[in-house]
Amino acid sequence: MDKGLRFTICVVTAVLLLRESSQAGEENDPEVLAAPKPDSRGAAEGLPTLTVTTILEDPYVMVRGAELEGYCMDLLGALAGMLRFQYRVKVVGDGQYGAVAAGGNWTGMIGEILRREADIAVAPLTVTSAREEVVSFTTPFLQTGIGILLRKDTTSQDMSFFHFLSPFSKETWTALLFAYLLTCFCLFLVARLSPCEWNEPKNEENHFTFLNSLWFGAGALALQGATPRPQALSVRVIAVVWWLFTLALLAAYIANFTALLSSGSEQLPIQTFEDLVKQRNLEFGTLEGSSTFYYFKNSKNPIHQMIYEYMEKRREHVLVKTYQEAVQRVMDSNYAFIGESISQDLAAARHCNLIRAPEVIGARGFGIATTQASPWTKPLSIAVLKLRESGDLDYLRNKWWESSCLRQSRDRWGPLEPPALGGLFLTLGIGLALGVLAALAELSSSSRRAAAHAKKSCCSVFTEEICTRLRIKGTARQSQETSGKANA
Repeated sequence: MDKGLRFTICVVTAVLLLRESSQAGEENDPEVLAAPKPDSRGAAEGLPTLTVTTILEDPYVMVRGAELEGYCMDLLGALAGMLRFQYRVKVVGDGQYGAVAAGGNWTGMIGEILRREADIAVAPLTVTSAREEVVSFTTPFLQTGIGILLRKDTTSQDMSFFHFLSPFSKETWTALLFAYLLTCFCLFLVARLSPCEWNEPKNEENHFTFLNSLWFGAGALALQGATPRPQALSVRVIAVVWWLFTLALLAAYIANFTALLSSGSEQLPIQTFEDLVKQRNLEFGTLEGSSTFYYFKNSKNPIHQMIYEYMEKRREHVLVKTYQEAVQRVMDSNYAFIGESISQDLAAARHCNLIRAPEVIGARGFGIATTQASPWTKPLSIAVLKLRESGDLDYLRNKWWESSCLRQSRDRWGPLEPPALGGLFLTLGIGLALGVLAALAELSSSSRRAAAHAKKSCCSVFTEEICTRLRIKGTARQSQETSGKANA
């Protein structure tokens, strides 16, 4: 009896030791990370546990110590809280997203779903027709497309000889030239009309000739004082308004020109996929076995077919294994990476010397993959829609795509158009009008005093003063000589 009891105790002890060793081995498995430890409440409620397969890609899934974090991890946690399930996460063994191998079997996360090694796949997994035939996808949680990731110095063009004109558009430069000539003409006109600028119009030469007015306006553009200096209130009003106008104008020009110089490129020479095919300086490729590669393979577009043929002929050299390898290759060599635009936006936000070309093709989405008969497909789709409607997906996007550098691109710092300076031009026009009205008021007051002293009509004296002040010097002398002969 004692022997039987001892044997039973030994057997139970051995079983417990084997169970503990297997659990410890599972925790140390490098492919199983961030497995949640169920609490007593979850165990008591009997929540189902799902095996989740994913792939390491910044910022979707990243290793931080012994745990995983990222956009997909936050999304998975939110879904688990809504649908009441536990989960254990494993990184895909072959590091692939999922494609058909030579033998007809699927690789990557899709293969693990088909082999029942995982229940769902939460990763930047593109929804395609080929994948939809073997697995089921939920409603996409992120929308994306196919773009071109480039390094800025490989796409920069030589600056044009007149690059200093780039901060303003042609229309703005034309408007500025017109404003300059109009202001100088108003200075010339008001200085001749105002009696404070000269005492004897018939015998004295006015300092504000048209050439001097042009010089005075040009001095303000250079933030330098220029003679002659205005004395009349009307002329000073126009001068002050012109100084304020030039001050704001120079501030806008300097800021925009500095931004254009720091952007490093006046215009990207590679704007579209057609531009990429035509150039010969950059190699280009995509992720091996990715949906992007098969998009170009199945496309009927001639440009897309040329891209596929290029990548197929040089697949050993231009196709990359991981997204991190692609970004590093773009940074280190003359290489353009074709891939998901949303991931390229992140790379451009994290690395200030990278930029994404404007064209994006092949609109698509990232979805959660499940088995075709899985009861979790529809609940997960509904949960994703609820997260989108509540704004949680937008919050996660802003959280993980936050830029770490200040980008001053051509799209943001383009040439200033006239509407952007509309208020500035309006202020200048009002100032010019006030200056002319002030000059006429000064001349009218002087004419009233002269008319009262000479006992003449105010209108006749005012008209005579205007004619005298606006005549050129030679004409004024001829008029004086004619008047003297008539009196004789």
